[in-house]
Formats: sequence, C-alpha cells, structure tokens
Amino acid sequence: MAKKPDPTSRIADNKKAAYNYFFEERHEAGMVLHGWEVKALREGKVQLTDGYVLIRDGELFLLGCLIHPLKTASTHVNPESARTKKLLLKKDDIKRLIGKVEQKGFTLVPLNLHWKNGFVKCEIALAKGKAEHDKRDTIKDREGKREVERAMKSHNR
Repeated sequence: MAKKPDPTSRIADNKKAAYNYFFEERHEAGMVLHGWEVKALREGKVQLTDGYVLIRDGELFLLGCLIHPLKTASTHVNPESARTKKLLLKKDDIKRLIGKVEQKGFTLVPLNLHWKNGFVKCEIALAKGKAEHDKRDTIKDREGKREVERAMKSHNR
C-alpha cells in the first residue's frame, strides 16, 4: 500500500522570496489543479522560485510556478508545466489585497506549497521589495548568526 504524505507537510518553498521582499501579511489560498499536477506534487516535482501572483478580473492567479509532469502522465492529456493556476481565497480578502497591491511598492508573492487536510494550499504574502542595501544587511545578519553558531558549537566541544 502506498504511503500517504504527512497532511501538514511542505511540498516546495520559495527561499528567494525572503531575500528579495519584506512580508507584510500572509494568507493561505487553495489552488485549482489538474489530476496530473497533484500526482506530480506528491512526487515533489515543483519549482516555485520564479512564481508570482497576478490579479485579473478580481481573481488571483499563480504564474511562473513550474509543475513538471511525471513520465507516467496520461496519454490523452498534454501536460503544460507553466500553466496559470487559479488561487482560491475569500472575496473580502481578495478585495483587501487588491487595494493594498494598488499602493506603491506592494506585490503578492508565493511563499510555499503545502498539504492541508488532503488539499494543496499555497501560502502567499503581501510583500514590499527590498533595496540593495537591505539585501546586504540580510546577508550580514545571516553570516553573523552562522559565526555565533560556529563559536557556540566549538565552545561546547
């Protein structure tokens, strides 16, 4: 019998997003997927780093998220890895996000894909782009934390 994935497990993370953006708000949205996409997600065949969320006619769509089809995909279905996927969110949340995105500098970025109660969910964030000096500060902080961890590790030995 096939082993089912952990219901709260992560499928893919967008690690590049935390480097490029400051996150203001986070939302969890459902996704409209085809059957072959769900099977590919169970195998982890997804790339989220170049993905972004677009608002069109009062609906949210995920673009740039690549779900690579399995070799055993059905013969009568032509899988398209860069297909635009619709995101499902409450209408009030979408209206509020539209108002915020129309403000200067805000965008919607996908953070991760994960399983929740057998459904695929996409965590999106209302984000503001970082300037170059902010990115350098992020790198400096990360390097400083690594140095402290190394010092603590060698001290504990």
